[in-house]
This record gives sequence, structure tokens and C-alpha cells, in this order.
Amino acid sequence: MNKAVRFYIVLLVLLFAGLFAIEFTKQQPISWVKTYNEKHKIPFGTFILYEELEQLFPESEVKKITVTPFEYFDEYFDWEDSTYSISGNYLYVNEYETMDEYSAQELMDFAARGNSIFISTSYPNQRFQDSLYFKTNNDFYFEGSARLTFTNPEFSKDSVSVDKGLSNIYFSKIDTLNTTILGFQHFDEKKRVNFIKVEYGSGYLYFHLQPMLFTNYHLLKKDQYKHAAAALSYLDDDTIYFDSPNKNTQDLGDSPLRFILSQPALRAAWYLGLMSLLLFLIFNAKRKQRIVKVVKPLENTTVAFTKTIGNLYYETKDHNTIIEKKITYFLEYIRLVYYLDTQILDDKFAKSLYLKYRKSLEQIKKLIKLFNIL
Repeated sequence: MNKAVRFYIVLLVLLFAGLFAIEFTKQQPISWVKTYNEKHKIPFGTFILYEELEQLFPESEVKKITVTPFEYFDEYFDWEDSTYSISGNYLYVNEYETMDEYSAQELMDFAARGNSIFISTSYPNQRFQDSLYFKTNNDFYFEGSARLTFTNPEFSKDSVSVDKGLSNIYFSKIDTLNTTILGFQHFDEKKRVNFIKVEYGSGYLYFHLQPMLFTNYHLLKKDQYKHAAAALSYLDDDTIYFDSPNKNTQDLGDSPLRFILSQPALRAAWYLGLMSLLLFLIFNAKRKQRIVKVVKPLENTTVAFTKTIGNLYYETKDHNTIIEKKITYFLEYIRLVYYLDTQILDDKFAKSLYLKYRKSLEQIKKLIKLFNIL
């Protein structure tokens, strides 16, 4: 190996080493993805909220829910006396509420037994809206910052101005008989409801339409954490059931088979069936008989033959023969189909053909006259 080759190899190694050093030492860009995940320390994660729950509720135990609310609370429901063996506050923070209708109904049943449900989302479940008689609306066009306030005068100092990440979704309809307005949002000098409390049975359901206020970014910015603390202060100092977006079922994806794959016996049966099918395909991949030769049907050359004959007459300019043949074939068709005598083409023949063919008598006479002229 000569000196030039060694030089280029060393240069190449140094170049790659420099690229790796730059890549690993450069500052990673900030992710502004709205995850609302309690494990994420990015601006729109909820790591700080989850960590501070024990400080906000010092006498309460914080339990993380990693299954659907229906799966979790249904296990503690006693069907004999229609009560739950647990009590406390359910907490959910996410921009989109992804729970199913069964989970929504389970949460309302849990609230009806004297518990509290706190849901901060921009898009409440339709089951809640139908059962609790409220609706939301979205004004997509707004600019600048918004001011969020509370109706309780004790929280007048906890109003905040927010300029990042908000949506202009508000409650357009509520059940005034069972619903209490707890907060407003002020966009473009428009005051609209964004925080309500709904009495249901012996408990309450709280709906807050600005989950962004509970993310890391806003909890660390100036004094905006006061708004989140004031909103959560409506909950009793009891067990906090934090609904985590990190569900156990997420490991299985959104497949319709997630229940089968979550059960050991069903999962084993499913994999055994797949293996059996694979072995069947492998051992039956060889053909059991020789390939059957494809025999093409005889090609219909009538059209080609007719074109050839037609071109022949056209080239020889023997038009009279073509005229005679066409007349002959037409009259043959009349004889076979309508059983008429075609020896004499006169008015009597024309009327007979008109009675059977049901075309214009004038057209038939013109055709016969043309035949006679030709």
C-alpha cells in the first residue's frame, strides 16, 4: 500500500470521525409534538403535572391507569349492591379523548356513586355530550393571546394570559339545571365558557377544554401553573386515578386481534394456527400434476377474410358485383326471416314487407326502387 492510499484512508477515517462527533454533540431540536404523556419532558408533555400531583394532593395516593377506564373500574364494581369498592378522583388530560363509549359510561357510573371525574380535553366524548346535555363548538379563526378566568372570586388572581398552543373550542350549550360554569376564555373580546361542573348522581364531572394549560410548557411559564392548580382544586383530597396514555394495549397496536393477543391461551392458539397454515402452504407449494398446456381457441378470421375480399373488389373497381351480392344477400334474408317471395319487387311486395317488417312504407318503396335502378 503506497503512501497516497494510506493518506486517503486516514483522511476518510478522520472525516467520518468528525461527522460522528458533530452529530452526537450538536443540540437536539425541541419537539413541539402534543403528546400529553407523563413520561415526556418535552414542552407539551405532562411530566411535571404527574410529578406534582402528590404535592397538590398531599393526603392522596396517585394511581396510574394503564388500561381503559372500563377495564379498570369495572373490576371494582359490585353487581349485587351496585357500588364500587374504591373511591376517588379520575384525571384525564389529552387533546383528543380516545376512550370508547363503554369507558365513558363507566366513568359516569363511577361519578354517580359520589366520585369526581376531571377531564381536560378539547374534544369530549360524544357519549358525555349526549348524556349530560352539553355541546361544544370550534371557532377556528382567532389571533393573539387569550385570557382564562374563573367564576369563583377566590381564584381571581389565578387568571392567566396564554399565547401558545390554545384552541378556540368552547361550550355552546349546557344543561343549566345540573351544570355550573367554573371558567371562561376570552378570545378577541369574546367571553365563552370553557370549564364546567356537571352534577351527576352523588358526584361530579368536570370538563376543561384547554388541556394545554396542564403541559410542561405552561406549568413552567411565569405563574401559569396557578390556573392548573386552581382548576384541580375542585377535586377532593382522595385517591387520584391518573389515566395514562401509555396503555398496556398499545404494545399490541390498534389491531382487532389485541384482545386475542392479550390472553395467553388465545395467543398460543392463534400462533399455532398460523404455524399450521404456514406448514400447509410449504408442503403443498409443489404442483401435484404437470402444467396443463394452454390451448388457444381457433381465431375467428371471418372479419379479416371479409376485409380482404372487400379490398379485392375495391382495388379491381368491380362495384357491380358487390351491388349484386348485397342485394342477393338482403333478399335471401327477407325470404328466410319473413317468408316472402322476392322474385317480383313491386308494390305488392312492398306492402307485404311493410306488414311484417313494420317500417315506413315509403322507405321500403324507395329501397325497392333503388334495387331496380341498380
